[in-house]
Amino acid sequence: MSPFQSIKTWKGSTDPDYEEKANRVQALYEIADGKAEPGQGDPDVVICFDEFGPLNLQPRPVTSGPRPPRDPVTSAPRRRRRRASYKRPHGVRHLLAGYDLSTDRLYGHVKTNKRRTEFLAFLRYLRSLHPLGQRIAIIMDNYGPHLSTRVDTRVGDWAAANNAELAYVPFYSSWLNRIEPQFTALRYFALDGTDHPSHTAQAGMIRRFISWRNHHTTDPKLRKVIHRASNQTGKGCLTR
Repeated sequence: MSPFQSIKTWKGSTDPDYEEKANRVQALYEIADGKAEPGQGDPDVVICFDEFGPLNLQPRPVTSGPRPPRDPVTSAPRRRRRRASYKRPHGVRHLLAGYDLSTDRLYGHVKTNKRRTEFLAFLRYLRSLHPLGQRIAIIMDNYGPHLSTRVDTRVGDWAAANNAELAYVPFYSSWLNRIEPQFTALRYFALDGTDHPSHTAQAGMIRRFISWRNHHTTDPKLRKVIHRASNQTGKGCLTR
């Protein structure tokens, strides 16, 4: 009998504008990587944005590391019992994060909600990282608060007033967003094996990781985790 293997599947995009959106995102990456010169109206800086979460207060298993010592009676590996988390009265939090490709730096704010108001506040923060005369592009998904509607046009109005381009990845194509491997590293280094007593403690750990990551961008273990995650998310995804 062959050993059990997990099977990963990819959901094809149903976006009618798939080609247009995907080509624009790829063109922005070409500019960010220095493989293409910015044209008229193209940005000088490309930032990838996404939310990470929801962040619960719960024990998180360790995905890698040394095996636990064996039980002296049964000789079986001894597992550390994780506390029960049937009730979670403390609510959840969300990490709003931006990955600046021009500086290879990650930024994040932990918020109680991820509504349009919090999203716009974080956009203003990202905009403040570069001079207003320097055009920026922000790559993100099609989550409702990221969009302008006939009822609420604040997102589009902000982009027009702040020299910013909003580039949306196609539906079911989060693999196109380069911030995803950064979230894998955050989960690996900051959350695996933890059981925080409060959201304040958990948010503090996330902030410390982001600070460490931005000062150790060439760390071999960090680069290995990000590279592996990039290969996994990009494998087999170039077709609809």
